Amino acid sequence: MNDLRIRPFDFQAAVARAGLQPDGMPIAGTAAAAGAAGGSFASAMAQALGQVSASQNQAEQLQQRLSLDDPGVSVEQTVLAMQKAQIGFQAVLQVRNRLAQAYTDIMSMQV
Repeated sequence: MNDLRIRPFDFQAAVARAGLQPDGMPIAGTAAAAGAAGGSFASAMAQALGQVSASQNQAEQLQQRLSLDDPGVSVEQTVLAMQKAQIGFQAVLQVRNRLAQAYTDIMSMQV
């Protein structure tokens, strides 16, 4: 049986991935700070979409294995994977909606 563990949130790692110092200032001279203007958002979105897709695929596989009475898959594990996939999908959907709204707002501005 797979052992699922929820890791605690690591604030320092999240700040470092964002290219920021602990006080919120950008890290000067790093690839994260230099790449902020050139495609890092696109790569972050592509990575997020890939992770959501992988999460959905894993949940689907667990559902199939559970329906086939695989003894290595528990109901709890399957439900947890399905919830993770649903939360990830909802987050991506919200980002898409907000980007579309921002684009609409910018296009309706008077120049």
